[in-house]
Amino acid sequence: MAIEEEDVIVDDLRAEPAHVAEEEIDHELEQEIRKEIEEIEELEREMGLRGPVEARPGRGDDLARGGRSGRGRGMVKPPIQEIFRRGDEVLVQVIKESIGTKGPTLSTYISIPGRYLVLMPGLNRVGVSRKIVDEGQRRKLREIMHELNPPKGLGFIVRTAGLERTKRELARDLAYLLRLWKVILRRIKRTRTPGPIYQESDLITRTIRDIFTSEIDTIWIDEPSAFERAQEFLRVVMPRFVNRIKLYDEKVPLFHKYGIEDEIAKIQRRHVPLPEGGSIVIDQTEALVAIDVNSGNFRVEDDAEKTAYEMNLRAAKEIARQLRLRDLGGVIVNDFIDMREERHSRGVERALREAIKRDRARTKVLRMSAFGLIEMTRQRIRPSLKRSVYEDCPHCTGAGVVKTAESMAIDVTRILALASHREDIRRINITVSPSVATYLNNRKRKEIAKIESESSMTIQVSFKENVPAEFLQIDCYDANSSEVRLLPLPAPGHKRGH
Repeated sequence: MAIEEEDVIVDDLRAEPAHVAEEEIDHELEQEIRKEIEEIEELEREMGLRGPVEARPGRGDDLARGGRSGRGRGMVKPPIQEIFRRGDEVLVQVIKESIGTKGPTLSTYISIPGRYLVLMPGLNRVGVSRKIVDEGQRRKLREIMHELNPPKGLGFIVRTAGLERTKRELARDLAYLLRLWKVILRRIKRTRTPGPIYQESDLITRTIRDIFTSEIDTIWIDEPSAFERAQEFLRVVMPRFVNRIKLYDEKVPLFHKYGIEDEIAKIQRRHVPLPEGGSIVIDQTEALVAIDVNSGNFRVEDDAEKTAYEMNLRAAKEIARQLRLRDLGGVIVNDFIDMREERHSRGVERALREAIKRDRARTKVLRMSAFGLIEMTRQRIRPSLKRSVYEDCPHCTGAGVVKTAESMAIDVTRILALASHREDIRRINITVSPSVATYLNNRKRKEIAKIESESSMTIQVSFKENVPAEFLQIDCYDANSSEVRLLPLPAPGHKRGH
């Protein structure tokens, strides 16, 4: 059984004293942090994870030849057999869920996000998110973290949400993460068989943790237990804003009242219209995501170059938005409208990079090619919205297309021609969809009659209602009405008889 974040915080909910200034750390909070550090150090000593004087080395020491997960340039990853032996106990984290036929991706570099900080056990350093680029702000955050004096052997990264947060707010998040890590260590100590140790909270808690800010006036929740969980979590991380969570109990469904159902329907469509004209079309395949930009009736001063440039700028913003909403990841190829001027190409690149700055997933955008393509990658952690909501069509098995009645009729006549060379076959029953049966009986009747006359076979065509367009069943019989197998069998994917 895995523990969730709520298992840690519910036992120790404490409201923030009203008289304490946000910039200060009161004695109670400081003592709480020191107490958590002492208990963690004691647990690690009992488990053999910490020496008597120095903190344990980071896991990176064991993988020094390969760098962190082998990501360093020019570094060679050692074979996994040199790192682990059969029977080793290893703490790993799922960093990417299984998608399709690909299994989950695991890492020994554990990272546990809080509201403003990320805890990284085993990495003995404190850092600041690379998305915070102002050097003065980075220096201030490092100074605050140094004053908080986190324990050795535990690394911390200040998230972008930690920007302009007070020392007290960062301290509360530090205390929360220390408390969480302590519970994880206790679970590891008790566990004797492989199994889940910790799993991140549900969508409600993650949303509040990662998205909620003081600018949000109200969060409406229409399910009582989810409402209680949200309140409990906010009491710990941002107790001043607990009263902004409201329980929705009106008769009109919450999503319908605020028009969210319509928006959900929109992000499941291929075609995305843009407000002032034009559109983008999104196609998700096994290998990559292809996005095509169409100008439609959008025009700027009857100037083709200006029209293309303005259309591409608008499309770049919408592409970034759709990637977030649909949670699309992997390789993404954006096909923009062709432009002649180099400065316009660079402008579209900048617009796309600026638009994806809001994205919490890691992204990398390449330069526009001579064909107007911008290739990019986006971190994929879990299946996209489409993969989560839809499954492959049982008729086309996910291809999105089926054969026409004419194409299916041609297949049937070829199979009949093959069967005509068999002396043991005297009767063939063909069962297909209604549209294919109509085509065979009207357009292919002469060909079928010719095969019958040349082979002394009797051919009967019938249809079956409510079957896929490519349904095809062939039953062959000899002179004694015994079934005969027709070899070679037709291509797999069609239901065919003997």
